[in-house]
Amino acid sequence: MTFKTIAAIALLMASSSFVQAKELTGYTYSAVSTTAAVKGMNRISERIAEQTGGDLTIKVHLGKTLQIASSDITQAVGDGIVDFAADYFFSGNVPIARVLNLPMLIENDAEWNKAYAAMEPILKEAFGKQGVTLLGSYRYPQQIIFSTFEVNSLADLSGHKIRVTSPEQGKFIEEFGGAPITLSGSEVPTSLERGVIEGVLTASAGGAKNWHEFLPYNYRFPVNYGNSMIIANTDVFNDLPEDQQKALAAIVQEEGVKITAEFLEDEETQKASQKAAGMTIVEAKDSDAALAREKLAPFWAEWANQNGPEYEAALKLVREAIGK
Repeated sequence: MTFKTIAAIALLMASSSFVQAKELTGYTYSAVSTTAAVKGMNRISERIAEQTGGDLTIKVHLGKTLQIASSDITQAVGDGIVDFAADYFFSGNVPIARVLNLPMLIENDAEWNKAYAAMEPILKEAFGKQGVTLLGSYRYPQQIIFSTFEVNSLADLSGHKIRVTSPEQGKFIEEFGGAPITLSGSEVPTSLERGVIEGVLTASAGGAKNWHEFLPYNYRFPVNYGNSMIIANTDVFNDLPEDQQKALAAIVQEEGVKITAEFLEDEETQKASQKAAGMTIVEAKDSDAALAREKLAPFWAEWANQNGPEYEAALKLVREAIGK
């Protein structure tokens, strides 16, 4: 083999390697780099780069660093504006997924795991219709009530403006006389300062970790679970070599579990820290739980009926999975 032939082969191999290397544009709704969610996204980026020898990389952009509203992330991924994302505000684009967020339906971790497993095939199909591949998910601890005003029972919500992340959370607030307002996380601090909202539904290890200075009161009533989907543009994902597809999917699954565990571990730590910083924390009354179930249970069927047979089937599937 001549020197020229060897050089040509080396050039061809280098060129081939260069063509195969790909950087995906990643995005997350969170604007705070220290949250478990963002740390998890960064770990996904680091792990896929390491596992593929740099042939596949992901540059993760924080919320508000790109001109993409949190509620538009699903569409942005489907349209190829970004390739990969953590999507918490997906409910407007994939509304059937909101069955998992119905207030008072799923009340503990075991029920969540059973419900999500039952819904996963439906979720993948629904995201697929948006040009998006659902690779995994993570969830926050149960969403509870933080406020600028004293709350000792659900009745104290009456007349107050509360930030929610879905129409279903909004229904809960309305049932107790409050006014729900939907805002992205990045809008919350200024909205609290200006009095646009007077409280939020979030977790100690979630939004309250960053907004606690604006929220002196916490009523620990579990309204529902909030979760984020980790998604990729379907065309981009399908164009990856099969080994990269499998590697990315496996890493996302592992990190989704880890992010969830980190949030749950952090919940009690943050609760103690917030109490030490002066937050007034009141545990939920059992009587409030019974009242909330009574008020919200009819809403589950009403919600499904209004949305159609597909939603009724999804609700039935979840209720069977958790024994309700």
